[in-house]
Amino acid sequence: YVRFHLISPLIQQSAENIVLFDTFVNILSHNLGEPAYEADVAQLEYKLVAGEYGLVIRVKGFNHKLPLLFQLIIDYLSDFSFTPAVFEMITEQLKKTYFNILIKPETLAKDVRLLILEHGRWSMIDKYETLMSGLSIEALSNFVRAFKSQLFVEGLVQGNFTS
Repeated sequence: YVRFHLISPLIQQSAENIVLFDTFVNILSHNLGEPAYEADVAQLEYKLVAGEYGLVIRVKGFNHKLPLLFQLIIDYLSDFSFTPAVFEMITEQLKKTYFNILIKPETLAKDVRLLILEHGRWSMIDKYETLMSGLSIEALSNFVRAFKSQLFVEGLVQGNFTS
């Protein structure tokens, strides 16, 4: 079991940064779909989660091939690229995801409650309005470059691994 949290102060600076981060993580997951398929067949599991303060990478499975899967994820993260078509597809999916959160009373109530309790939190309405006003490919590229330059890493490795 390997879990790394890539923390960046950049994410919570604005609603636009949060939306760009969500877009980045979704595109990264999309890019990994085909190359990581063989790992999935071999019962290795991975998950990329857009946390509040950074990217959470979780990998688990048999230890002899797990480092290869983790290395694949890191390689795709460091050499992040995307096409305009993938960018459009992911932003459309995010619009639907945000909208679905806004139309469900229980998830909207949870968002409002957290907005009241947590200082500096951006609401789902802010994120949805930011996404609807439009994101540019250049803004995403600049955000990813800045995100990768301002990272702090926390990690946990459990199991049959050497240091």
